[in-house]
Parts: sequence; structure tokens; C-alpha cells
Amino acid sequence: MSDYVLSFEKPILELEQKLEELKGFSEDQDMDFESEISKIEHKIEQTKLKIYSDMTPWQKVQMARHPKRPYTRDYIDLVCEDYFELHGDRLYRDDRAIIGGTATFRGRKVMVIGTQKGRDTRSNLECNFGCPYPEGYRKALRLMKLANKFGIPILSFIDTPGAYPGLESEERHVAEAIAVNLREAFTFTVPFISVVIGEGGSGGALGIGVSNRILMLEHSYYSVISPEGCAAILWKDRAYADKAAENLRMCADDLMPLGICDEKISEPLGGAHQNPEECAKNLGDALEKHLADIEGLSPEQRVQQRYDKFRNIGVFSEAEVG
Repeated sequence: MSDYVLSFEKPILELEQKLEELKGFSEDQDMDFESEISKIEHKIEQTKLKIYSDMTPWQKVQMARHPKRPYTRDYIDLVCEDYFELHGDRLYRDDRAIIGGTATFRGRKVMVIGTQKGRDTRSNLECNFGCPYPEGYRKALRLMKLANKFGIPILSFIDTPGAYPGLESEERHVAEAIAVNLREAFTFTVPFISVVIGEGGSGGALGIGVSNRILMLEHSYYSVISPEGCAAILWKDRAYADKAAENLRMCADDLMPLGICDEKISEPLGGAHQNPEECAKNLGDALEKHLADIEGLSPEQRVQQRYDKFRNIGVFSEAEVG
């Protein structure tokens, strides 16, 4: 397993440690324990299947935040070729929490944009822990407009707890930057697909996510608020985050029946970090399928389809029970 273990994965770790100890003892004592080793290996596989096939929403949130999980740049390198990064919003600075540029995806020219996290303290500070400033959204808008001008499909990768809410961000009008992105995205005539690859938090996700199709990896979430934030508001205690996650209906299985998520993309057993190449292939296949569908629409139909999708989110009906 990874050297970073989530709490619900500890039974697997304990079995793997027992397996290593038994193998070591077998070698040291020159004794045959093949039968016992096979039993433990089988037990490990059964435990993995039981744990990973029946994860709670809160466990999926924890998996979405796993520090070994592939990030936007990893997926760009795995599913695209000829990536050429474009920098800056032409107004203030280059925000490293959002990256983007031109690339080739399975023979198509595309514009890829995504929120980016870091692997260590230095890179996390550089990327502001995946929380974009206003200039990040203005950079994204510049790239989306460029793609629309030249008729290039847009692919966005979402993995952020939310836009940065600090003083500097408010001073430079982060709410206005996101709002402008929402408004402008509804006018783009090119195919636009978003993939939630980890965290899909609040307006920070929507700023690059007003698209024709929203895809989600199996262990990701898409929500108006984090479970901890919701718990702090409703129960006055962040310890109820697991209860909040369940009630927010933030995972792909809950969002697909509501028409918010268009497809759940399978991950390798144990999460995307266990086999990034396999996960990237699944992601690439889903992108290719949906991109072909959207390319079959006229520019006017793409705009209308995107508008209808988001207008229908949150629509409900009331009925008297008696």
C-alpha cells in the first residue's frame, strides 16, 4: 500500500504487514509457508474488495483528498500530447492554482484547463493548496475565450476545495471573477467537458465547470460546500463531517440521477493513485466518447444544451402528502 494510509484502510495494512512478516520468517528459517501465505493474500484481496466496493460518502471525500492522488498536470501528461502551457491573466499575475494551455488529445487539438495542487510544502504554497485567486479564474477565462475563438474544444479538470477566501482574494474581486466566468461560459459555441478528478468545491469548481458534460471519477465529490463547513453550520461541530457528507449527496452515484453528473469514471481498486495509467485510460476513453457526442451538435445546440443542463439543476416539485 501507499505510505499514506487512510483510517478505513488500516485492516488492509495490518494484513499486508502480517504477510511480509510471514514471508520474511519463511526465508530466514528456510521453511515452506506457501499455504499460509496464499491464505493471507486471498484475505487481503477479499478485504480490499469489501472496503473499496462499499465506501461511505465521507470515505470517498477522504480518498478524493489523498495526497498521492494524480492531479491535473498528471492527467494532462497521461492523456494528452504536445501540451504547451499558457501563463498569466494579462491583468495582474500568473496564478499557479490554475494551469492550462493547448494540447493534442487523441488526434484533436484541445484547450486543457485545471486546478492544480502541490505534492509538498513548497509546491503547495506555490499552488496555494489548489485554491485559486481571482487572477486564476481570469487566466482560465482568457484561455477559454481563446479556444472559443479558434474553435478548439475545452477540457477542464476540477480538483479544488474552493476559491481562496482570503483578504487579497476579496480585494481583487474573486466573486466577480467567478461570476464573469459563469456568464461567459454559457456563450461558448465549442464543445466543453469538465471532469471532477478529486475535490469539486463550491464556486471554485464552477469557475471552470460550466460545461456541456460533467464527468466524475469514482472517488471524487462535487458540492456547494465541504462536509466540514456544512457540519460547522448545521451541527456547530466539524466532527459531524461524515453525517454532512452523507446528506449533501455529493458523490457521482447521487449526482447522476439528478442530472448533474453525466458519467462516473471507474478507478483502479484502492483509488486512482494505485494505478494512474489505468485511471487515465478510463478517463481518456470517457472524454473521447462524450467529445464525439458534443461535436455532433451544432454550435447553437451546444449553447442551448449547456444552458438547459444548468437551468435544470436544483429544480424540484412539491406534492401534498395526505
